[in-house]
Amino acid sequence: MCPSYMATRDENDSTRGRANVLRLAMSGRLGETGLGDEGVKNVMELCLECRACKAECPVGVDVARFKSEFLADYWSRHGVPARARILGHIHEISRWGSRFAPIANWLSRNAASRWLNEHLFGLDRRRLPPAWAGNTFARQFAARRIRRNGGSPAGTVYVFNDTFTNYYNPAVGMAGTRVLEAAGCNVALSPEACCGRPLISQGLLDEARRTGASTTDALYRIASGGGQIVFFEPSCLSAVREDIPSLLRGDAQKKARRVAESAVLFEDLVERKAQTGGASLPLRQGPKTILLHGHCHQKALGLLPVARSLLSRIPGSNVVDLDAGCCGMAGSFGYVRDHFDVPRAIGERRLLPAAR
Repeated sequence: MCPSYMATRDENDSTRGRANVLRLAMSGRLGETGLGDEGVKNVMELCLECRACKAECPVGVDVARFKSEFLADYWSRHGVPARARILGHIHEISRWGSRFAPIANWLSRNAASRWLNEHLFGLDRRRLPPAWAGNTFARQFAARRIRRNGGSPAGTVYVFNDTFTNYYNPAVGMAGTRVLEAAGCNVALSPEACCGRPLISQGLLDEARRTGASTTDALYRIASGGGQIVFFEPSCLSAVREDIPSLLRGDAQKKARRVAESAVLFEDLVERKAQTGGASLPLRQGPKTILLHGHCHQKALGLLPVARSLLSRIPGSNVVDLDAGCCGMAGSFGYVRDHFDVPRAIGERRLLPAAR
């Protein structure tokens, strides 16, 4: 089930291997080797945090959560490297990158900058960073609402304005908004907030708790009023549904759980509306074949079938679920120099040949 094990065939890179090493280290059965040992870190290194183990392992072991907790402990002993800080704070970096696009895009994507990033932060220069959008999703959404009706009546669904939709792929957000409105929804934009997924993935859990509490406060008014919060990005949804409630305590945790109950994936909401007759989508003829590659966290949440079902509504299209596992990139994982070959091997198992 583990993508990196499929690529390396090394027991250290399997779910069983990682769980065994962590258990032995915590119980003191590795001699002087403890959780702060470099060898233990090496065993955790190639975990993509895809959560396939959580969904497919018979005992539901969640190595992704183990890894984030391990990294938090490891950084407390050895210090947080600059790369983890940069990747963990992509939300703030993206806000500034978007403001100064296209100059920021040229600076981040030229050969000299990529060489420097590789030598300073270990980010592989063979990877081209995604481009920031100067005209963000929030701006495009606001302009469109003003042109149309300027208001949001009762029964509104609130789109979660995640970092990557807002600053990198606003076209996805606008397309999703058009589909939601075609399905009969009144659509508004939630307050800008980060789910904390990048911080969690990098093991910056103290900051993730603060971010999670702030995001919960921003979304609680919607949730407590009975509104639904729609997510385009499955990893943001899994953070809000599972990670933030587990990181917080007391009243903050109760509020986070209320927010989690109101969080829904875009495909899930639209498909349920179509099934119950609450939406009649005016769909045009589609392509003959649609290759479906499910997002890792979408699969871990059990939400891939609704995406397949929704796509199957497109007239004239045959939906092919590749069941290809992980694409290998796993967010920022594939940008790290030491990881370059493993993501490529994972993608070449099934996904990339089928796409080509």
